[in-house]
Amino acid sequence: MIYRFTIISDEAEGFMREIQIDADAKFLELHKLILRACNYEDNQLTSFTICENGWEKGQEITLEEMDTEADEDNFIMAETALSDFLEDEKQHLLYTFDPLSDRVFFIELSEIKTGKNLKEGKITRSLGEPPVQALDFDEMFARNPIVDNAAIMDDDTMFGDEIDSDEIDLEGFDISDEF
Repeated sequence: MIYRFTIISDEAEGFMREIQIDADAKFLELHKLILRACNYEDNQLTSFTICENGWEKGQEITLEEMDTEADEDNFIMAETALSDFLEDEKQHLLYTFDPLSDRVFFIELSEIKTGKNLKEGKITRSLGEPPVQALDFDEMFARNPIVDNAAIMDDDTMFGDEIDSDEIDLEGFDISDEF
C-alpha cells in the first residue's frame, strides 16, 4: 500500500509538498523525507502528532524516547510504522519541526493506493518556499521589542493603568522583613 501525503504550512503562503511512501515505512522515513523536501537540517527534536476529529491532538510519535508517565504509551519514529496509526484517507497529522517555538506542518493522508508498494519514499510535488526551520529569537526581539525594561519594572504599567492597593487582599500571606 502507498500513502500520499499533502503537507502545508500556515506560515508560508504557497508552500506545499506532496510525498509518497510505503504504508509499512517507519515514521522516521517520513520525517527524513520531509526534511529533504524542505532542505532542513536534521538537528531538531521533531515529532508527529496523530490528529482525531479534524485537527484535535492525539497520540504523539517522537524522534527520541521521552520520559513519560508510566500509564502513557511512548512511540518513537524509528520503531513505529505509518500503518500502525494511519488507515483512512483524509486523516490528519501535525509535524512539529521547530519544537522550541511549537511550529508545525499540517499533513493530510490524501490518498491510499492499494495493491502497490514503494521501496523508497519520494517527493512528488514541491510548491513554494518552506518557512525557516528555526526562529532566531535574538533577531526576532531586535526587530520587535515587546516592552522596554522600565515598563516591566513599573507595577502600574505591568498590571494595568492603575493599581488600588486597598483592593489587594494579603490575608494568608505572612509578610515580614525577617529572613
